[in-house]
Amino acid sequence: MTARPYVLLSAATSVDGCLDDTSDSRLLLSNSDGFDQVDEVHASCEAILIGATTMRRDNPGLLVNSAERRAKRIADGKPEYPLKVSVTGNLDADLKFWHFGGEKLVFTVDSAVEKVRATLGGLADVVSTGQELDWGQVLDELGRRGIRRLMVEGGGTIHTQLMSQNLADEVHLAIVPLLVGQADARDSSAPLSIPADPLPECGSSKPRRSATWCCSATRRRSAPDERRTRA
Repeated sequence: MTARPYVLLSAATSVDGCLDDTSDSRLLLSNSDGFDQVDEVHASCEAILIGATTMRRDNPGLLVNSAERRAKRIADGKPEYPLKVSVTGNLDADLKFWHFGGEKLVFTVDSAVEKVRATLGGLADVVSTGQELDWGQVLDELGRRGIRRLMVEGGGTIHTQLMSQNLADEVHLAIVPLLVGQADARDSSAPLSIPADPLPECGSSKPRRSATWCCSATRRRSAPDERRTRA
């Protein structure tokens, strides 16, 4: 049986738990140090996943910006950029996601497969998980494609779904000293039942030259590099 990838969730929120505000422009909940830390995690993963709503809202490239880190990936026998993954049935082919970096993969459902393929053309491989989105099938397929470490950048609904199904192995959460204070702002979670204490090993750090408090929580399952070392 093919092993599923190690799943790392990553998010930045305001003190009141918001991922964004209600303005037309993206709320940047980080600084240069924080963005560099995210770039480092990008470089360490075989794949990065983002949902359609976050993709449309933020329009990220999801690249490895550091030339040094890209060179190291190539030296290690990896593609220059991680595989970029989305889970959706409603897409815009003009977004940055599809036109920068390496290969792209979309997971969708049977009723949306033809629409997604027609919209994207040859921009991405499209895979259906059946009548409904099945996160287990998503992870199984990524494992079959050799993905050992998956970074999930959101949005909040996807993070909550993965945690509610006990499929997340690690969480990186940056809490920014900012109050959004808007009732309609995007929240960091969705209304689903989450298992009690699914990520028992917790730690925190405060990066130098940054007012952002960074928290991490990890399941007892070893990360890919740790498994290789122990073997």
